[in-house]
Amino acid sequence: MAAKAKAAEKETEESEHAQEGETPAASKFKLKFRLPSKRVLLIAAAGLLVVIGAGAGGFFYFGKRGHDGPAKAEAKPAVFVDVPDVLVNLANAGGERTQYLKVKIVLELPDQALVAQIQPLMPRVMDAFQTYLRELRPTDLDGSGGLYRLKEELTRRVNAAIAPAHITAVLFKEIVVQ
Repeated sequence: MAAKAKAAEKETEESEHAQEGETPAASKFKLKFRLPSKRVLLIAAAGLLVVIGAGAGGFFYFGKRGHDGPAKAEAKPAVFVDVPDVLVNLANAGGERTQYLKVKIVLELPDQALVAQIQPLMPRVMDAFQTYLRELRPTDLDGSGGLYRLKEELTRRVNAAIAPAHITAVLFKEIVVQ
């Protein structure tokens, strides 16, 4: 009975393949293709959108811009204001000999209109320089790190003295420690 069932099953397979125009041997090697699930399709579509969005964003950020795009902003030339030379004695610890600091400073301003605002406030700026520099020790000025800290502190003090206006930077023309 089992042999009859197997023979009947074989005949139905052959008849199905005959209707499709295939031989039973060819059907063994036929790959079955299933459609992916909805979840896989959704993930693939989201990934494709991310890739397309990143490509478009990169093109607009780094890519070519059209002729009708915004014009490049012209860089304004910096304005420099000389500050009178400052000569102060440095703080000493005990019986050391007195050391002096001589500094020539230039203020960098963002625009020319600020010069007229700063000139009347220059005594306040000089006072801020004098009081801060007199408290420095010679070791505070050692190396490029010490000069960087000095530059940043002087910039902060000048901006506090001339508020609400502000400068871009304090630049050193000359620094001498004797």
